[in-house]
Amino acid sequence: MFEPFSVRSFRFQWPADLMASWAFEMETIILGWYVLTITDSVLVLTIFASMQWLGTLIAPYLGVLGDRWGRRTMLCLLRGAYLATSIITMSLALTDNLNASVILGISLLIGLVRPSDLVMRNGLIGDTMLGNVLMKAMGVSRTTMDSARIAGALVGAGLFSTLGIGYAYVAVTLFYAISLLLTFGVSSVKTQTGLNNNIINRSPLTDLKDGLQYVWKTPTLLAAMWFAFLVNLTVFPVSHGILPFVAKEIYHIDENGLSHLVASYATGALLGSIMMALLPIRSYPARFMVCNIFLMHMIILFLGQIDAKFSGQVILATAGFVQSLAMISMAVTLLNIADEKFRGLVMGVRMLAVYGLPVGLIGSGLLIEWFGYSNTVTLYGVGGLIISCVIAFKWRQQLWWSSM
Repeated sequence: MFEPFSVRSFRFQWPADLMASWAFEMETIILGWYVLTITDSVLVLTIFASMQWLGTLIAPYLGVLGDRWGRRTMLCLLRGAYLATSIITMSLALTDNLNASVILGISLLIGLVRPSDLVMRNGLIGDTMLGNVLMKAMGVSRTTMDSARIAGALVGAGLFSTLGIGYAYVAVTLFYAISLLLTFGVSSVKTQTGLNNNIINRSPLTDLKDGLQYVWKTPTLLAAMWFAFLVNLTVFPVSHGILPFVAKEIYHIDENGLSHLVASYATGALLGSIMMALLPIRSYPARFMVCNIFLMHMIILFLGQIDAKFSGQVILATAGFVQSLAMISMAVTLLNIADEKFRGLVMGVRMLAVYGLPVGLIGSGLLIEWFGYSNTVTLYGVGGLIISCVIAFKWRQQLWWSSM
């Protein structure tokens, strides 16, 4: 039997995810500003940001392992890796041996596993939550990332500007350590992936192959994956990856000003997550997803025309709000449609779509240097709208009329 929503499932998962998210956001803003400052190159900044998502290529396989070994085991392994790399970075910073090349190398290593953290979080919620509270559970879970993005950005920038990168990283390491300890208390529920007529000796690669075929042959899942790839290709590079460049070169503000931009986006996202947790939106999540993805691209068009900090904060807050509505409804669509034995893999394939982010980041870095910031953002917004219309039209029956 499933235990009550507020008792077992989030007793340890919610604070463990919160601590990990705090550390993620602090680490991202500290290293992003540091890389931009010492290199003065938007291209190097986008390379750094893209390396953090290289693990999307192996996320489906790690999703299979999560199905087999249990989400808690995988989360402990992942968060142990974050803690180890943060200790290395902290040590190098405190001994003045940190540079851009080292940061890129560490980002490459941690980027191999970080994308799978969200796979395990969402898969665990799908394992433990009943369908009638799934939307609310996803909304509550999402608040951990959104609230942490606000506090993590402000605290990370404040520590960096006052104490320097070395001592700022002491805080990052501490949060990772707390997250790992709390993760040991997360629910250890396992699915029955791989069991077929009592035969349990299937290879994880066989599960991976079968799961990918399952996604390809399920129209709603396939359409949602294309939307996930598109959003990461055209929206998140602008709203996330190049914000240090926007702060420094467009709005002419320092790292504390950058933290205000990040916090504005996260505040809007947090409000969206709370709304999704409170409102009884249970029917037609795919339709809700499509509408909000359209809105995300329209908001990006406005952001590209803004050159003042306050106006940028307002637009970013709006973008964050709509992004939460779109991403939570997407996750609910996937979890509702996916067969239990493929749930971890489906969420892993969802993370594979995040590979659009490094592609979009590198592309934005090159295009900004060639054509300028405003023209690049306009291109991303218009292109995203056009491709969104194509996806929505092709799978209109499954996306618009399905109540799942």
